[in-house]
Amino acid sequence: MGSKFKNFSLISLGLIAGVGVTLQFDAIAQKAVTAPLPLEELRQLSDVFGLIKSDYVEPVEDKKLLTEAISGMVASLDPHSAYLDKKAFKELREGTMGKFVGLGIEVGMEDGYVKVISPIEDSPAYRAGLKAGDLITRLDSTPVKGLTLDEAVKKMRGEPNTKITLTIARKNEDKPLVVTVQRQEIRVQSVKSKVVEPGFAWIRVTQFQDRTVEDLATKIAAIYAQEPNLKGLILDLRNDPGGVLPGAIGVAGAFLPKDAAVVSTNGQLASSKATFYAKREYYTSGPGGNDPLAKLPDAVKKVPMVVLVNAGSASASEIVAGALQDYKRAVVMGTQSFGKGSVQSVISLPPDKETAVKLTTARYYTPNGRSIQAKGIVPDVMVDEYADGDGLNGFRLHESDLTKHLTNDKDKDANVARPVVADPEEEQRLAAIEKKRKPMEFGSSDDFQLAQALNQLKGQPVKVSQVKPEVRAEGEKDDKPIKEQKEEKKAVPKSDKKSDKNTDKPKDDKK
Repeated sequence: MGSKFKNFSLISLGLIAGVGVTLQFDAIAQKAVTAPLPLEELRQLSDVFGLIKSDYVEPVEDKKLLTEAISGMVASLDPHSAYLDKKAFKELREGTMGKFVGLGIEVGMEDGYVKVISPIEDSPAYRAGLKAGDLITRLDSTPVKGLTLDEAVKKMRGEPNTKITLTIARKNEDKPLVVTVQRQEIRVQSVKSKVVEPGFAWIRVTQFQDRTVEDLATKIAAIYAQEPNLKGLILDLRNDPGGVLPGAIGVAGAFLPKDAAVVSTNGQLASSKATFYAKREYYTSGPGGNDPLAKLPDAVKKVPMVVLVNAGSASASEIVAGALQDYKRAVVMGTQSFGKGSVQSVISLPPDKETAVKLTTARYYTPNGRSIQAKGIVPDVMVDEYADGDGLNGFRLHESDLTKHLTNDKDKDANVARPVVADPEEEQRLAAIEKKRKPMEFGSSDDFQLAQALNQLKGQPVKVSQVKPEVRAEGEKDDKPIKEQKEEKKAVPKSDKKSDKNTDKPKDDKK
């Protein structure tokens, strides 16, 4: 199994140009072409190439024409496929170590503009007030319209301490916003933790990196040193855009039964048909690596848990939430996650292998065979971000909102367009509330969802959302919307005998 994992080494970290994209590093040099080449279409491409060379107003280099042709061809497939030049390929690999120079935003393309998926916590973009859903229309004096995503990202990257001016189109704003952001080396702290009150701890994974599993193990050990009789644990994955897959497997494996299946993938390639388990070889590098989870206290496998997710939880974070939900190991709480459930293979190109193509090659599935793509994880308990039930869940950006997104092959309902709010006055009212609010500081005393997670663990009333999830979970009866449920929902006490089922292996209903 170790060799299989080496051949399918996945990461899900975007180069701050995509949402939690999941990547497989591979080589293309020895891959055989399995289908005959479309000679007529290639001849037409050759004719256009020759026409540009002979008739265009000024000379154009061959390399530029061919590179742009490759870039456009790949980018036309879906929001996460792209051509990577030398610089972009290098930055992608560096990003898995949790540091890069830039603005600190996860972005995609929408109608020719750069769309902010999520600002990274504590980044320059986050501090400048950029929000999910913002459209970047200009980079300094350069219009974004006409640029590829890769070209736009290059302009946003740069040297530390240099500045860039972004022109932003924000929903319900009459005029464009002009924001100046200073580029910095972004060092993302992968794991944060604290004891929020006696007997209850909070662990936040901001991004899945190469050292996330080791950092998680260190944080858990410190928590148990302080609270040896821990009564409840909250795993916070809100606004976590993804990261390296081994990190996701290790984080899930810390709380799941030994050797449990965590996630599976499926695509056209034989190597894309794989299942990944909570085993050392799947979350550590090298066959002889130390197991960072080996010395964790046994109690961490049984401590009552709540997992917090929101629309900014994508890819690797959805893998963790989905696995813990399928095994009934934790109660998933918050709002519906982003729905980034596809795998991107990074295939280095000859002759120097310093450029690459990032190509979607598979979909992700939870242990029960649920497809994450374009649907995400629907929480067991829906809880709004704020105590006043702001109703903004329907305005949050999801994978299904992106142009040319990959469909969900398991759930037809997930491919239906999300309903548009028909009341413009209500939309404006909610937008006005949103403008006045400061960015949420996760883990603070004002964190409403964290407070509800504590209530869940204590068996106290939880204030559930009045907003129904966009799509239903498999098997869920559509007989009563959430708004008709009781607002105050009591948690199952941790002493309930049914909690013994947390270690049951989920049913495999994929086939």
